[in-house]
Amino acid sequence: MQVDIRKLSIDDYDELATAMQNAYPDIEDNVWAKRNIQKLTSIFPEGQLCITVDGKLVAAALSIVVQYEIFGDQHTYDEITGNESFNTHSNVGNTLYGIEVFVDPEYRTLRLGRRLYDARKELCEIKNLKSIIVGGRIPNYHLYSDELTPREYIKKVRLKEIYDPVLSFQLSNNFSPLKILKGYLKGDVESEEYAVLLQWNNIYYTSKKNTMQDSVIRLGLVQWQMRHFKDIDAFFEQVEFFVDVLGSYESDFCVFPELFNTPLLAQFNHMHEREAMEKLAEMTDEIRAKISEYAVSYNVNIISGSMPIMEDGKMYNASYLCHRDGKIDEYRKIHITPNERRYYGMQGGSEIKVFDTDCGKVGIVVCYDVEFPELPRILADQGMKILFVPYLTDTQNAYTRVRNCAAARAIENECYVAITGCVGNLPGVSNMDIQFGQAAVFTPSDFAFPSNAVKGEATPNTEMTLIVDVDLNLLKELHYNGAVQIMNDRRKDLYETVALKH
Repeated sequence: MQVDIRKLSIDDYDELATAMQNAYPDIEDNVWAKRNIQKLTSIFPEGQLCITVDGKLVAAALSIVVQYEIFGDQHTYDEITGNESFNTHSNVGNTLYGIEVFVDPEYRTLRLGRRLYDARKELCEIKNLKSIIVGGRIPNYHLYSDELTPREYIKKVRLKEIYDPVLSFQLSNNFSPLKILKGYLKGDVESEEYAVLLQWNNIYYTSKKNTMQDSVIRLGLVQWQMRHFKDIDAFFEQVEFFVDVLGSYESDFCVFPELFNTPLLAQFNHMHEREAMEKLAEMTDEIRAKISEYAVSYNVNIISGSMPIMEDGKMYNASYLCHRDGKIDEYRKIHITPNERRYYGMQGGSEIKVFDTDCGKVGIVVCYDVEFPELPRILADQGMKILFVPYLTDTQNAYTRVRNCAAARAIENECYVAITGCVGNLPGVSNMDIQFGQAAVFTPSDFAFPSNAVKGEATPNTEMTLIVDVDLNLLKELHYNGAVQIMNDRRKDLYETVALKH
């Protein structure tokens, strides 16, 4: 007999489905959909494990990594898995969450479940995760529910007076019960929808710098004065000044405005607008690299406003998230304004996604993007809690559109929205001569937030920074107990907002 443990592959799906049907013969809809396995093996391949016996798949364990503080001990299976979308998975999370373990009954005498749990523990240690958390079913509880409360049942299982195939196994693997969860898994008749929240702690875990220890995130917004710079080094000096200031206040994010590097266009003002912007795009690699260096040096995640880039002869308006660990993510403005198209021939990006950071999931949209409510809604469905909106507006009415739409996005998506733009005048640079701006951070509108749903705002048209603390736990409280619960109350039976595959 040959027993092997390895990563699960989408090619294993047919055998996986057969093994699940054998493991859960009395449960309706007892097989994971193929799209679920495709998603899991794509976003977290090392967390999806299976065991084969003589080449036949007979057992599996599925897991995700979550930033556990966002969910806390009182959650349901649908909440922790994002209704099985797994958008709750975070590459910078601190907890391995077990979402499935099963063994084909024919092979249960081989103690394969223990092998899967040992592999999970090893993975937890390798990835330096704080713990493994599972919501354990208690499938034998329905046999005793007429005479025992869930607490009494669990006590008897711990004392080995009652055997439960799931709970007894998890206790034997050194998992400690934390609490009883009611309504954990819809349709779990055997457990009467009760579950036991269990935890295994990684004794080798070392705290990660900048990992969210609590729910409060500090946002630093730069209201950037348009000014002429003699060269790119002078521009970098001004950028570093603001990063240094916000870093010294222990900001988690430093946010610059859209196209804040356009003062460097002055040297190309004799050219056609498109040619000048192409010259500016040639500087983007150098600017991005320098800002990434500042992010690491000053220990702050930087949203680098936006800058023009060229790719295959096409021009895009790109924003970069420079993480303080050196990683760089890119977002390309999707909705291009008529003027951007007319003067520069810019084109829209085509990727909609949230970004994992050490402070949870965030989204970026650039200026005009925020006026299209579908885009932030898709990001919110992917788990976004903070939306950053760098903008560049020349007139007050243009700014008002961005501001009011950003405030609406905070309410309808139960998230924080931070906006910041350029201010002042820039004579001698075509199409960049005047600016109007006011940085602000918007909140949902409920009792836990300011009555005007504005957490903070800068003085209009003045170069300054705005530093604001936002609490992610307030978003969670709003989601479940708010006066209105917009994300929960959507009529998904009538309409849905989805991103098309591109």
